Order: sequence, then C-alpha cells, then structure tokens
Amino acid sequence: MGAPRPFNGIPAQALTAVRWRKSRNSNPQGSCVEVAALPGPEIALRNSRHPAGPALIFTVAELSAFVQGAKDGEFDDLIVPCRGSELPDWNPTA
Repeated sequence: MGAPRPFNGIPAQALTAVRWRKSRNSNPQGSCVEVAALPGPEIALRNSRHPAGPALIFTVAELSAFVQGAKDGEFDDLIVPCRGSELPDWNPTA
C-alpha cells in the first residue's frame, strides 16, 4: 500500500515523498509557512512550527490566485509587524 492520497488536514509528516521549502524572507525563529509540490496539480502548505501538524492542500490554480492577490496587495491590511520585525518599509495606510 502506498502513501495516502493527500487531503486537507492530512498530517504533514504523512507526505513523505515531498520536499518542504519556505521563503528566504521567513522568520529565523521558524515561524514560517512551508510549501511542497504534490503529484498532480496540487500544493501542500504547513506551519513550520508544527511540522507534524495538518497540511492544507490547494490546487495550483487556487494558490496561484492567492499569490497574485498577495502580490497585488489585497491582504496588506492583515500584516501587522511583530516586535523586532524586519519589515522596515511596512506602512498599513499606504
């Protein structure tokens, strides 16, 4: 029996044949979102602080729409810098 078919909420550790990666801009303390390509047109996301926790599974089209929205600034109002943040150009009113 092979690996289980990925589903939303699958324990990320069950996705054994994937390579998790995170942004070069990620927090050095490990508070990061990690992504992994899955077989087929799907991408898994997990919280790096909880690598064995649940993974969320998105189609390439779903994640592409989200990333484009992020690039367009649609979610900038949700970003609140933490103490010691390395976001010097962040301006929530811009």
